[in-house]
Amino acid sequence: EGAIVKSFRVVDRVAQIFHQFKTNKIRKTSTTMSSKSKNRTKSSRAGLEFPVGRCLRHLRKGNYANRIGNGASIYMAATLEYLVAEILELSGNAARDNKKSRIIPRHIQLAIRNDDELSALFKDVTISEGGVMPNIQAILLPKGTKPGGSKSKSGMAESSTGGPSQEY
Repeated sequence: EGAIVKSFRVVDRVAQIFHQFKTNKIRKTSTTMSSKSKNRTKSSRAGLEFPVGRCLRHLRKGNYANRIGNGASIYMAATLEYLVAEILELSGNAARDNKKSRIIPRHIQLAIRNDDELSALFKDVTISEGGVMPNIQAILLPKGTKPGGSKSKSGMAESSTGGPSQEY
C-alpha cells in the first residue's frame, strides 16, 4: 500500500508542476520583449532543474509521434528529475551505510536492487561495476546461523562451532 501512496505523490507533484507552468501564460515574442528583460527557460518557469527544452528536442527527434505538445516535455523532465532524485537519495544512504563519502556504481546498484519499485523498473538494466546483490541461500548456512554471521568481541565472524571462521 505504501508503494501506491508513493506513486500518487509522484503523479500529484508532476501534475502540480504542469499546472503551474500552464497557468503562467507568459508568451513573449520578440516584439513584446524589452531589451532589458531576461529570458527565462522553460525549466525555470516550470520550477525544474532538468532541461525541458532538451527533452522536447529529443521527443521530436525520436519520431515517437507526429505531434509533440509542450506539456509532454514538462512531464518527462519532471518525471526524470524525480527518478534521479530518488536514486541519488537511496544511493547516498547506501554510501553512508558503507562509510563512504562518494557514491560509486556499487552504491547505485544496491540502492536500486533494494527498492522494490526501482528494481522492477530497472529489472533489465545492467549497471557497469555494480556487482551483484549479496545473497546466501538459507539452506547453505550452518544450523543456528543467521544470514550475515554473528560477530564476536574480537570482530571476527564465528562459525556455528563457536570458533573463529576462516574469513579475513
